[in-house]
Amino acid sequence: MSLLKQSLLILTLAASVVVSACGFTPVHVPGGTGDALYGEVDITFPDLPDSTGDKNAYFLVRDLEQRLGRASSGAYQLDLTLTTRTDGQAITADNSITRYSIIGAAGYSLTRKSDGVVVASGSETNFTGYSATGSTVETLAGERDAYKRLMRILADQISARLLASADLTPTAAE
Repeated sequence: MSLLKQSLLILTLAASVVVSACGFTPVHVPGGTGDALYGEVDITFPDLPDSTGDKNAYFLVRDLEQRLGRASSGAYQLDLTLTTRTDGQAITADNSITRYSIIGAAGYSLTRKSDGVVVASGSETNFTGYSATGSTVETLAGERDAYKRLMRILADQISARLLASADLTPTAAE
């Protein structure tokens, strides 16, 4: 065995010992957070004032259900808030906007239904953009796609945060 391969093997073994000693456990193992949450989260559709907001909320909930599983009567309830805004980014000399950014913020609160304890809460923010230099149809298609991408990004962030930080340990009364 070459010296490089031997050193790499020793480094890999040392890293695995360090990671296991720090209490690291994967979320998707039996008994992990991912296993405990999958299919157990009722996702509440956020109330939004207009049809664009409703579409965004639909995509956010759909993407969260893909990651956390769909539940009809799960042990947890996920309440969501969602806001988006559009900002012009690239402005030409004649004041035409050729590029837009869509900034989205999603707040979440995961509650255990049995005792009403909030096991995780927070908010996530991100952005996407689209170009407005093509035809009207191209611009509208780019805008729709940017909103869908933003909702997917926010769903990824929320689900990752829930899986990493939700305190699912039962309370003393249970």
